[in-house]
Amino acid sequence: MVSLHPVDSRAFLGLERADNSKFALHVVPRLTTSGGFLFGGAGLGAGISALETVTGRRCTWATAQYLSYARRDERVDVETFVVVEGSSITQARATCRVGDREILTVNAALGDRDFDSAGQFVAMPDSIAPEAARPRTLRAAHANSIMEALDMRYVKGRDLDELDGTSSDGRTIMWVRIKSLVDGIDAAALGIMGDFVPMAVGQALGLRAGGNSLDNTIRFATLVPTDWVLLDIQVESVQRGFGHGTIQMFAQNGALLATASQSCIARKWKT
Repeated sequence: MVSLHPVDSRAFLGLERADNSKFALHVVPRLTTSGGFLFGGAGLGAGISALETVTGRRCTWATAQYLSYARRDERVDVETFVVVEGSSITQARATCRVGDREILTVNAALGDRDFDSAGQFVAMPDSIAPEAARPRTLRAAHANSIMEALDMRYVKGRDLDELDGTSSDGRTIMWVRIKSLVDGIDAAALGIMGDFVPMAVGQALGLRAGGNSLDNTIRFATLVPTDWVLLDIQVESVQRGFGHGTIQMFAQNGALLATASQSCIARKWKT
C-alpha cells in the first residue's frame, strides 16, 4: 500500500531542490507504474514543477519525450535550463537523469500576458457527479503503484471483465483525483493526470492492454479550485503497434483546465 499523507503536488512528487537550477526525486512506489518504473506523468509533473520554481512563472505549455526508464528506488536528478527569457514568456528545458543516463526531457513555455479578451470554446461532456460514478477496478499488478494513490471513477468506460475484444468508439471519460492532494490542482498535478492515453488504448480496443508513453504534451488554459478533474480521453488511432490520443481536462464547474496529447507503445497485459 502506498503512503497517502496529505501533501501538495511537489511533496507528492518528493521533489527536493538541490541548488538554484537542480532538483532531485526518489522513485518511490506512489510514483511508479505497475511494472515498477517512474510513471511518465510523474516525470512530466516534476519537470513542470521544477521549471515553474526556477522561473517564477506559470507553465503555459510543456512537452515531455520519454527516453528511458527510472526504476523503483532510483534517484532522478532534474536539471533546469532557462533558454530564452522575455518580458512575459520564458522558454526553458528540464532534463531528468539517473546517473549519467538521460531518461526524460521536458521543454516548456512559461508566463502570462495581458490580453483583454478570453473565452472557452469546448464544453465539458454531460457527466454524473464523481461520487456517483463507478470506481475503476485495479489489476493485482497495480498494488503498491501510483494507481493506489489515485481515485479514478468511470463516467464512460469498461471494467476489466467487460473488456471482451470488442472495440469502442475510442472515448473514455472518467473523474480522477490524487487522494492525498490537499493544496489544490496545479500544473504539476495536471501533468500527472495527463498520462492516461495508454490506459484508454485498452478501453478503445476492448482488450486488457495499455502501453508505455513515448511523449506527452500538455497545454494549460485556466486553473480553478476543484477536487476532481474530469478526463475526456479520445483515442484516435492504434496502428503499427502505437496508440495516439488526446485528453481534455475539466474542473468540476466545467472550466477547461488543460488539454493533453500523447503517443504510446501499445502492449497487452500479461496479467
